Amino acid sequence: MSDRDATHEAADIRARIDTSKPHSARFWNYFVGGKDNYEVDREIGDHIKEIFPGLVDVARTSRHFLGRAVRHLAGEQGIRQFLDIGTGLPTADNTHEVAQRVAPDARIVYVDNDPLVLAHARALLTSTPEGETSYIDADLYEPEAILKSAASTLDFSRPIALMILNTLGHVADYDRARELVSRLMAGLPSGSHLVISDSTATSPGMIAASEAYNSSGAVPYYVRSVEEIGGFFSGLTLVDPGVVQVTRWRPEPGTSLDTTTAVDAYCAVARKP
Repeated sequence: MSDRDATHEAADIRARIDTSKPHSARFWNYFVGGKDNYEVDREIGDHIKEIFPGLVDVARTSRHFLGRAVRHLAGEQGIRQFLDIGTGLPTADNTHEVAQRVAPDARIVYVDNDPLVLAHARALLTSTPEGETSYIDADLYEPEAILKSAASTLDFSRPIALMILNTLGHVADYDRARELVSRLMAGLPSGSHLVISDSTATSPGMIAASEAYNSSGAVPYYVRSVEEIGGFFSGLTLVDPGVVQVTRWRPEPGTSLDTTTAVDAYCAVARKP
């Protein structure tokens, strides 16, 4: 890309960034301790902390789950390809960093349609020499387009781990959300895995936090029941321990994570037969 093209691209990205209302990627970045957020995101973040301080635990323990799931898939299941939809803003231990520590030849495709994430895409595109990392500016509502673009980097004759973390809550209709997941998994080969985590309507505090966020002007995020989270894995083989709180999915010895802490976020990993 020429300097002129890069300048035009940067200007286009800046024009797409709306700093007048909160945005989920920036809001979540604030909650996990990142710096890529604006005052409007911090204001609603602080307001929600007053309503429900536990959302900070949800954000951080969900991030820890990402690391454990990727280490399990790359280390124990031999997965070498990851399709991460709803990437969010890069922080520490992104999917490609975790995967390529275990398997330097791992290939990762990130997918998001947030302009600020696009602005940070070059940070996401780092990779080991043996592996490959790419970024697709695309929409969850167009699963076939995502799969087609991802095929430029991933080998669809070999298993792929589809990761959709803290993203499906943006799809208001549950049946539509399940349909999107099914269409994505339908395009992946046998032996592929599905990884999902999402906030859940499992306490009055989380429900109140969700309502406050949705009234802020941001794109709404709907918390669901544990049973609904489990429904995303229909037709797949759940990996032990099944659908559980994010703190309780395969905790690793020697970590400071308190697996007895109850958090309003559930997750699972499952294999496509």
